[in-house]
Amino acid sequence: MLLRPSAVLFACTENAIRSPMAEGILKHLAGRRIFVDSAGVRAGAVDSFAVQAMDEIGIDICRHRPKSFDDLEDESFDLVISLSPEAQHRAVELTRAMACEVIFWNTFDPSIIEGSRESRLDAYRNVRDQLFARIRAQFGPAMMAGL
Repeated sequence: MLLRPSAVLFACTENAIRSPMAEGILKHLAGRRIFVDSAGVRAGAVDSFAVQAMDEIGIDICRHRPKSFDDLEDESFDLVISLSPEAQHRAVELTRAMACEVIFWNTFDPSIIEGSRESRLDAYRNVRDQLFARIRAQFGPAMMAGL
């Protein structure tokens, strides 16, 4: 495990739910100590349930502009964390010639949940909370070490 990354990329399928949530959480926890970005295999539209779930914990992602891997301005990452199988394949391709660690966190896509607004929002909250816990576990030691 890379303890002191300087640049982290979160990747998912459309850069609309999971990776923007993860990006927002790590930015919230690490501040400017780590460069954090996110991308998708395709660029979708930011999901309003994701915005609401993050807003509930005081993290604003409403200005997030989804982008694809092809839209990345910089590819100098120490760590890529992919959150969907499609993104994992693309991350491996991206980093093939780079000294970069790639981690796969297969993360549930809450947009597939049907039902009431509240039950759908609960699925987003669960993903948010799981990402928060994984990010704290992955980066907590590095942040406490005074990045």
